[in-house]
Amino acid sequence: MQVVKIMTVNRENIFQFIDFCRSHIQGRERGDAQPFLGEFFKAFGYEGALQAGAKFELPIPKSSLRGNTGFADLWWERPPSFGSIIIEMKSKGINLTQHYSQAWEYANHTYPSPKYVILCNFDEFWIYDFQSQINTPVDKIRLVDLADRLDAFTFMEYTTEAPKFRDYQLPVTLRTAQRMGDLFRLLKARSQRDHFKELDAQLLVLQCVMAMFAEDRKLLPKDMFLTSLQRCLDGESSYDILGNLLFREMNQTGITPLGKCKGVDYFNGGLFAKTPVIELNREELELLQLSAQDDWSKVRPAIFGSIFESTVNETVRHAGGIHFTSENDIMKIVRPTISRYWEERIEIANTKEELNVLQLEMQNYRVLDPACGSGNFLYMAYQELKQNEQALLEKIAKCNKSNQIGMGFVTPLQFFGIDRNPFAVELARVTLLIARKVAIDDLGLNERALPLDTLDQNIRCQDALLSEWSPANAIIGNPPFQSKNKMQQEFGASYVQQIRAKYPEISGRADYCVYWFRKAHDHLTEGGRAGLVGTNTIRQNYSRQSGLEYIVKHGGTITEAVSSQVWSGEAVVHVSIANWVKGQQLGKKKLYRQLGDSINSDWQITELDEINSALSEEIDVSEAVVIQANVTSGACYQGQTHGHEGFLLSHEEASRILELHPNYKQVLFPYLTGDELLSSFPPSPQRYVIDFYPRTLEQAKRYKLLFQRVKEMVLPTREAAVKAELERNQETLTKNPKAKVNRHHQNFLAKWWQLSYPRGEMIQKLSVIPRYIVCCQVTKRPIFEFIESAIRPNAALIVFPLLDDYSFGILNSSLHWQWFMVRCSTMKKDFRYTSDTVFDTFPFPPSPNLAAMRAIADASVNLRNIRRQIMQQKNWNLRELYRSLEQSNCQPLQIAQQELDRAVRSLYGLTEDQDPLKFLLDLNLAVAIAEERGEPVIKAGFPEIFQDAIAEFITDDCVKMPE
Repeated sequence: MQVVKIMTVNRENIFQFIDFCRSHIQGRERGDAQPFLGEFFKAFGYEGALQAGAKFELPIPKSSLRGNTGFADLWWERPPSFGSIIIEMKSKGINLTQHYSQAWEYANHTYPSPKYVILCNFDEFWIYDFQSQINTPVDKIRLVDLADRLDAFTFMEYTTEAPKFRDYQLPVTLRTAQRMGDLFRLLKARSQRDHFKELDAQLLVLQCVMAMFAEDRKLLPKDMFLTSLQRCLDGESSYDILGNLLFREMNQTGITPLGKCKGVDYFNGGLFAKTPVIELNREELELLQLSAQDDWSKVRPAIFGSIFESTVNETVRHAGGIHFTSENDIMKIVRPTISRYWEERIEIANTKEELNVLQLEMQNYRVLDPACGSGNFLYMAYQELKQNEQALLEKIAKCNKSNQIGMGFVTPLQFFGIDRNPFAVELARVTLLIARKVAIDDLGLNERALPLDTLDQNIRCQDALLSEWSPANAIIGNPPFQSKNKMQQEFGASYVQQIRAKYPEISGRADYCVYWFRKAHDHLTEGGRAGLVGTNTIRQNYSRQSGLEYIVKHGGTITEAVSSQVWSGEAVVHVSIANWVKGQQLGKKKLYRQLGDSINSDWQITELDEINSALSEEIDVSEAVVIQANVTSGACYQGQTHGHEGFLLSHEEASRILELHPNYKQVLFPYLTGDELLSSFPPSPQRYVIDFYPRTLEQAKRYKLLFQRVKEMVLPTREAAVKAELERNQETLTKNPKAKVNRHHQNFLAKWWQLSYPRGEMIQKLSVIPRYIVCCQVTKRPIFEFIESAIRPNAALIVFPLLDDYSFGILNSSLHWQWFMVRCSTMKKDFRYTSDTVFDTFPFPPSPNLAAMRAIADASVNLRNIRRQIMQQKNWNLRELYRSLEQSNCQPLQIAQQELDRAVRSLYGLTEDQDPLKFLLDLNLAVAIAEERGEPVIKAGFPEIFQDAIAEFITDDCVKMPE
């Protein structure tokens, strides 16, 4: 049992631990690790590591090409509020920098994820917090300084006191990024008045960013930029002091020998080739001075650009579907796609010839981010490849029996990016230029950081979908998030037509990011690798078919993936991540899935022989085909879309009108939403809807009060929408006379007095039956219910115009729910019922018989009776009831559901040992083949062959309007 107690650290114990290490620890990774760690825990007041609940040698499967297992030296699992810890020991004198990748792997393959990972070589403790910063410890503490740095080790105690880390870089990064964003906004606000361009303001800010970074990374003489700012604040011209003096000297070859810029080296890189003619005012200078006083050596370039960019261009960011990626999420692509490939190659190369071949390959290795934004992915990829380069050079030196490590050869010129935003392009160039100096400092490399590389041809301002890509061995990135439904609204019809014409093989119902997946795979040569972030729709329906399914059917192997996770950035979405190789890869593949809706939710990790295009550990049902008998059954619809609040009335308003005009019942109906179905008790509509369908304009006028309401509230809005639509269409046709334009709002205006989507066919079916079945279109749980036909269903409901208890039983069965989960699309983490992929492909029992159908109907009635009884007893709504079922707190309902499931499985002939999804997929394909042969098949709903007996299967319970 885990020990949880408050420990009081005794400094004397710390000194005893240090003395013990001097006397008894030689620093051997294998022989001394456990004694060292045992005494380390004693120093913090525990009886020992094991007694504190820690474990030695925790096996952790590696995500390498060879799939071997590693062992974390110590794993200390603790309650979530305190956070678990991994400690990995290395031999005395080992450079810990080169082992952070192993630490990251351990952290990301351990459940629950540790809060901190410590690398230790018996002389130093390097503490990592991978949720805040990658490849740089939040603190480095020498053993001999341990007693003076206990404030950084409060996590070793069960206390709420936060550790005080000296190298925690996130606060500095957030502060500097915000200030740079503020500076740009100030400049932008006066750009027109003072006659300078917005891009010039951006360039000046980036030049200042580079100068402040260079000053604190010792590329400029000490306090050179700060001193220049003070001169400006004292009254001298900022254009003269910064642009015409300091930045000019940074663009001159050689080292400035004399004057106020003495010692300034040549930067080049294109960044200082132009001096914007902008005079900074006092407010702007003071903001720069505050920022320059920060320690820019602690700014994290991989996220600085994202934060900075997010503060200056929110409208463009939204329209472009631009979202920013945390370093930890970037590593979920960079490591599988780049790092592990090189680590494996280096590990198995042992001869001089093999190592020399690898060096030549790495020198010619190219990385591309075709949606690079501010360069985050390229920055992280550069840092990782430099780590791989050093590992290769060390192995070459060892093979040559030399103590001399060769010069580095990986440069920013091997990295390429594309983005439509000109500011993002300039920012990405700066981020990648900074990357070289950071790598030199972090790895202790003997390389010159200056002059900077010129990246004008590497990072290009273009539309990636309409331009050629640079050759690349690895393609990484986070393409824009934009759903298919919003593409025209955000990008314009002309652009959407342009990309669809260029990529006709991609479904028009696929999301925007799918185009990047498809183009990336086509662009790769054999053996090339790619890793991209996408909305979680990339594993569903049309997006999956056009993207991941295309990849696996055209020589691609998905090597590691995240099926679904809560996005770490600002966007409130769930995302998927896919890494793949164009070719084969043997060994186990890892599939990750975040189980909850919080960024801190638990993870599930599954090892598979193959990862399918649905990124699912379940059997791949993507081959299921549409069953025409279901399509033509008329048994599944989406509810009505009102399209304007003017069609809706409160219960009180409707009651008053109906009391005065009883005949208005012909066009005024209770209107049920999904939330009202699940959240109210008893379930009941809260509003009414005016539904004039199928009446003409003249017929609608007979209901004067309601007609006037719709005319006053709805008509002006629809006229304004048409005007805006016509203007957009004209703009599109001017650019491309052959473009297809959207007449969405013109169609609504043509029948402005009617709901946007009245679902006439569905309403006709409901009008001849007393009740119908619904479920929420977006739902976490399999909840179906009968609704009185006098109630109109909102678009948030999926409607099944079926009135019998047998059909209810099939739909409410776990068998149908399992099919629903794997065949649907999702919204965030919730499942979305889609008629064409779920209902139209679901095979109903092919050989029904009345006795088995009776058992299902009886089980359905029993389940609904038990639901009502429990809800009445506990005053629960349906949502609360099913939440309790998930927590195993509702045994009667569990038993009722199990009885229904047994009856349904029995009719299908599905045994307990059969995989239900495989069974349904096989049945789906068999039914489709029968249809092709012209053989009769069973339609959805109550079987036609037993229609004479349907009355025996109809009860009268349903959601009704209160009396």
